[in-house]
Amino acid sequence: MVFANKEEKGVMVTKKMTIELKTGLEARPVAVFVQVASQFDSSIYVEYDNKKVNAKSIMGMMTLGLASGENVTVSAEGADEIAAIESIEKYLSSKVSA
Repeated sequence: MVFANKEEKGVMVTKKMTIELKTGLEARPVAVFVQVASQFDSSIYVEYDNKKVNAKSIMGMMTLGLASGENVTVSAEGADEIAAIESIEKYLSSKVSA
């Protein structure tokens, strides 16, 4: 089996982020967030208040009930993990809701 983008296995990028969207992550912003996360092959998770959910799951993200100003930890593991973290941080730090 040949891998086109062979990366070192077992490396995970984790970053704390603050949600700066005016409305927080309610229905529409969660949908956009999931779209951003789903662009990447990496496994991506969001942790908040002792809960860890798949960032590519609308239902999972909705269960977190994240408001503006909340701090979360986002982790990504895979070939495009750094780009994934950067894109998610860019979206969460935007001041404009979807």
